[in-house]
Amino acid sequence: MVGTRPVITTDLATIPLPRRPLDPSDQVRRWYENELGWPVVPGAPGSPLRLRVGPLFDVLDVPAAAGRAALRHLTPDSPVAVRGDRMRLLIAAGSAQDVPGALDWLEWGTLPLDLTTLGEGDLMEAPVPPEVGLVTAVRHSGDPGPRAAVRRPGPPGACTVRPLLPLGRSDAVQGAAVWLRPPEPGGEVEASLPTLSAMGGGGGAPDLVRVLDTVATHCHRLWLRRLGAQPSPCP
Repeated sequence: MVGTRPVITTDLATIPLPRRPLDPSDQVRRWYENELGWPVVPGAPGSPLRLRVGPLFDVLDVPAAAGRAALRHLTPDSPVAVRGDRMRLLIAAGSAQDVPGALDWLEWGTLPLDLTTLGEGDLMEAPVPPEVGLVTAVRHSGDPGPRAAVRRPGPPGACTVRPLLPLGRSDAVQGAAVWLRPPEPGGEVEASLPTLSAMGGGGGAPDLVRVLDTVATHCHRLWLRRLGAQPSPCP
């Protein structure tokens, strides 16, 4: 007995198209816009997203060793980012313009200090969010709260930070900014940022003057150390 083969018809419209992998940059954008409500600025193709500085926060950019010394003056919720050997402390919006005057008042204004600020109208590279999975978060006893870095041995009084990356994926964020203390989704980040108004003792915001004094002290020490390491001129 010879049977007949059933006729199979294929409707291309009913076959789902292959799902494209989620673009990491789109994950970053969704995290900042949807989870934090922070405005982002798309960069050129292949370049990282950037955050708009000014509406919610300003930035104090310092050497990592100086920034780590200042962590004790911050709250556990104060966002801090790291990029290479630089640390970026988020400070209250509008505070960038007050930094020079505060340093003068602290008598640091005439000395060479390796620190800069970002304020209204500036842009900052968007650090990789922990949710993207490119950074492993850890906490070490004795550290004042960093979640994505480890201390490497170095000269006394100095330390650097190295982002922890999963094996085989170090190229993914090589040289990229990462969160040392990431902002908490749904939280009011403004209340955790260092501000000059904290000098009066009101509220729970960190005191920006204490942060600046500590950062300036360690920046000056680093400068003296580099100066002492330079070879003396021949007589």
